[in-house]
Amino acid sequence: MTVRLTLLCAAAPVERDVRFGDVPLDERALRQAKATAGALPSATTLLTAPSQRCTQTAHALGWDAVTAEPALRDIDMGSWHSRTLSEVAAGDGADLATWMSDPEAAPHGGESVADVCRRVAAWLDALSADEGRILAVVEQAVARSAVVHVLDAPQRSFWNVDVPPLSTVQLTGRNGRWNLRMGGASDALVGGDS
Repeated sequence: MTVRLTLLCAAAPVERDVRFGDVPLDERALRQAKATAGALPSATTLLTAPSQRCTQTAHALGWDAVTAEPALRDIDMGSWHSRTLSEVAAGDGADLATWMSDPEAAPHGGESVADVCRRVAAWLDALSADEGRILAVVEQAVARSAVVHVLDAPQRSFWNVDVPPLSTVQLTGRNGRWNLRMGGASDALVGGDS
C-alpha cells in the first residue's frame, strides 16, 4: 500500500508584526480555514500539531475527531518565543543571520533547523504503509522540513520552501521512498482524489 499524506499549513492571524510562537487565530483566519474544508482530500486519519493555531484550524475545518501529534510541533524558538522578527533582528541580528544560514545553529537556545528537519523526517519514515490517507494540519516549519526530506535536499534549502497559510503539500510514500505530488486547481476543487 501507499501512504497518501496531505500536510495543510495552519491558518494565520492578520498581524502586522508576526511573532515567533503560537498565537490564536482571529475571525478572518477562522473563516478562511472553514472555506478551505471542501477543497481538501478525504482521509482515514486526521492529525494536527499540538499548537493552538493548528488545533483552531482543524476545528474550523469541522474536524471533531482529531489526534494531536507531538512530532508535528513547531520549531522551538527558545528565547525568541513571543518576540517579533523585528525585535529579534534589532536585539540579536547576528544570531538571527546565523540561524537562518547555518542549519545546525540554535543561538536562541531552542531547536535548530536541522533538529526540526530530522524530527519530521523520522516521523515520515516511521509511517506504516497501511496508514492509508492522512490529512494533517501543521506548522510552516514542519511542511518545509517534509519537503526538504522528501526531495533529499540540503537542510540549508529549508528557507527556500515557501508554504503559505492554508496551502497543502501532498506526499505519497511506499517502502521508505517518498514523492512530492504537485496538484493543479482542478485537483483542489475535486478533493485531490484523482
